Amino acid sequence: MIKVDQHVNKLIKMIHPTIAASLEKAISYDAYRDLMNTLAENDGTTGEQQTEDLVNYTKLNARRMKRWDKTLKVSEEAKQLLASFTRKTTWLVITESWCGDAAHVIPVLNKLAELNANVDLKLVMRDENIELIDMFLTNGGRAIAKLIMLDTDTGEVLNTFGPRPSEATALVNAYKAEHGKLTPEFKEDLQVWYNKNKGQNIINDITKMLCEFQPQACV
Repeated sequence: MIKVDQHVNKLIKMIHPTIAASLEKAISYDAYRDLMNTLAENDGTTGEQQTEDLVNYTKLNARRMKRWDKTLKVSEEAKQLLASFTRKTTWLVITESWCGDAAHVIPVLNKLAELNANVDLKLVMRDENIELIDMFLTNGGRAIAKLIMLDTDTGEVLNTFGPRPSEATALVNAYKAEHGKLTPEFKEDLQVWYNKNKGQNIINDITKMLCEFQPQACV
């Protein structure tokens, strides 16, 4: 049985039952990284489908996350803002090991969560939590990674983020508007964008969200 920490126990007593049920199954970032590595080493993937493509994506994403864990840089300004944020929040992230966007986004979320003890990062798998993802659809789709930001003291859903940072979302929307759907070539270009941006757009988006909840910390 998964041990549920004190913050999550508090949330489970007061929030929507679907979110509560997912929190009970949620795992830490370290546990997620261990899962990714185990899957990559054993030709596996999360989710209902166990295809060769998804297995290969999982292997690639395990390498991506390892790289971001080592190389991601957070500015001093962002560090100071995170340190001054006093509202206790639980960041519940919906993901799957094969998702390329998640492999770029989640290490950044973890790095930010590590900068403030008031932030509790938890992760759950989309296909094991369909009722949860269906509460937080993106343009009618079950897109991931999706961050649900919860107030730990009240259980209120404060905001959501994902599946991509704002600049990447603008690129995707513009391409879809012109071409109708995302092509393999565009998806490769998007990975190049993530590598060049180095997580900074995600950091900016998240700190802006936090400033909405605690404006005095951002003065």
